[in-house]
Amino acid sequence: MTSATSDQLLVVIDPVARRTDGESVRIAKDVLSAGAHAKVCLPEGPEEFARALARRGSRRPVVVGDDRALVRAVSVLHRRRELAGCALSMVPVGSLLSVARSLGVPTGAVAAARAVLDGAERRLDLLVDDSDGVVLGALHIPPVTGHAPSVEAGRPWLRTAQSLVRTLVPARETTVPAPRAARLRVEVDGVTVLDLDQPVEAVSVTPGDSGVAEVEVRPLSVGAEASPVRAQGRTVSVSGADFRYRADAGVWGPVRRRTWTVREGALGLVLPGA
Repeated sequence: MTSATSDQLLVVIDPVARRTDGESVRIAKDVLSAGAHAKVCLPEGPEEFARALARRGSRRPVVVGDDRALVRAVSVLHRRRELAGCALSMVPVGSLLSVARSLGVPTGAVAAARAVLDGAERRLDLLVDDSDGVVLGALHIPPVTGHAPSVEAGRPWLRTAQSLVRTLVPARETTVPAPRAARLRVEVDGVTVLDLDQPVEAVSVTPGDSGVAEVEVRPLSVGAEASPVRAQGRTVSVSGADFRYRADAGVWGPVRRRTWTVREGALGLVLPGA
């Protein structure tokens, strides 16, 4: 890790966090303002959110919100090709915090705000897909739940806009069919690890360390339980019949082919010091 000490912060507070847990937001603001020169931004839409990050100057961005807000910020910085020179911080507020926890971000408002001030930057691997979308945690095919909002594939800018709009205006969720066996071809670094002749129960892809992804494919078992197939690689491609996948805080698709590539150390996230 490298020190992330900075007395200039841009604190971007997600509207969902403001609406659902104003007390935690207030605590985070108080701690951050007491320990640094913090400019607070309260975006009300996707343009304001992206504009705030674009105009941050030398200020270190701090996202106050849930997993969706974190993914949104990373997506904006990735599309602007500014992740390499940016140390991002997060104060988790909300109910969707599994990605933040898996990355090592403290989930208490005080502890997380202290980590923003006193923590250190750690470079983490990202998965970037062929539509320029980003994945911070594990992705699953098919989605691990039967109902979730579905996002149009292939248009990452639309994903971000739709996600931000949903934080402001409650919308009816699109029903995603319950998971069922699929016939998919899974390739890792160009090598086929499972082909279309074998029904698939589940596929998971997780960013690992040192620029490789951990891939696990579970063939559909008939009779005796089928052993999972595991592989590691920098590029993972899945193709076949229309499929959806869960990644971070959303469900994407349907698509017929998607390729994810590991970007080693692409995300700089401020975490508690060792």
